[in-house]
Amino acid sequence: MKKQHRKIFILIVFVYVVFSLYAAYNVFFNTKVITRVHRVVKKITAATSAGGVVAAYIGDEVWNPWEDEQADALSALHKQRGAFRQYQEHIDKNRPKRYKWREGEIQAGKIDFSFYTGPAVIQGHVPLDTDSVVLVLNGREQQKISYATRWLQHVQTLMQFHAVNRVAVVLLGSERCTNDWISPYLRRHGGFVDLLFLVYDSPWFPVVMPNSQMVSSTRPFLCNFLGTVYKNSSRETLMGILKQTGLDKECITTAREKWLPQETVESLRRYKTALAQSELTLCPVGINTECYRIYEACAYGSVPVVEDIVTPGGCSAARSSPLRLLKAAGAPFIFLKDWKELPGLLEKEKGMTQEERTERRRTLLEWYSSFRQQMKDRFTEVLEEAFFKNS
Repeated sequence: MKKQHRKIFILIVFVYVVFSLYAAYNVFFNTKVITRVHRVVKKITAATSAGGVVAAYIGDEVWNPWEDEQADALSALHKQRGAFRQYQEHIDKNRPKRYKWREGEIQAGKIDFSFYTGPAVIQGHVPLDTDSVVLVLNGREQQKISYATRWLQHVQTLMQFHAVNRVAVVLLGSERCTNDWISPYLRRHGGFVDLLFLVYDSPWFPVVMPNSQMVSSTRPFLCNFLGTVYKNSSRETLMGILKQTGLDKECITTAREKWLPQETVESLRRYKTALAQSELTLCPVGINTECYRIYEACAYGSVPVVEDIVTPGGCSAARSSPLRLLKAAGAPFIFLKDWKELPGLLEKEKGMTQEERTERRRTLLEWYSSFRQQMKDRFTEVLEEAFFKNS
């Protein structure tokens, strides 16, 4: 019995000595090493919270062969996000106290559009819950171009942070067709704008819904022209011809020497009345052949009489110019090369029956409605093709 106790005692002493020697070795001779696997696991934990990484698993260990590259990428990502956060904070400091905008939604083709418009629609203040954006910008004059440029730069920043992936621009173009300033922003020139639509439109004129009276009523005047008359212009020639022939008594004419950027309520009322009470609307060229008056006349069933000449500037001088789009769409307008042709045209108008005039108005109103629908369909088709074809 004593021998057995002695053996157990010796075994315990032996185990104690071995453990003590092992502990002493670890304390005094073995330095602590953090293995590559431990560092990978640590970086995976941190990186996953920042967006995720890709790692290869071998057995029970984790090995990341791209550790250094990912460290650089993560560092750059953190810097980008920090810069973007500062950018947003800068925007927030200048946020207006009261928002003034209108917003809505519309479905066209296969696309759901959400739109924002108004003076408070400024960079950083519009919620973006989509990666596809259509900017509607004004490029008619230098001041407007400067503001449009700030919008383009803002969207470019959003693209750099992958908040936006696809961009189209609807641009109210220059009357002299000097729109080259936007070229560097187009993708085909190294920029980021996928699509550009150049338009010419007025925000001040209301949408007019046609009715039966607009088609069949007797209109007391042959023609109308309300507008600015510039010195030594074809508009001055037009007014002179009307006065010389006495035809100004059969038309509504109001001339002014200076263009006004905004109409008054009263001037807009007189203008709409003139369109509604005239068979023809005279459309002499201004800075550009195309003008709001052409489309406003169509809305009221008053046939546009268009001066068919190319104006000075950078606009196309192709054989079908000007107004190529309208001509290609079969616009039922009257085109004149010289206002000296006007007296003969108006004499012919006097001989038309009411039935002929009614039918012509109906044709114009139906064409204009169809033209607008075609433009809408074409716009959505181009967006679908460019943005969502592979979606």
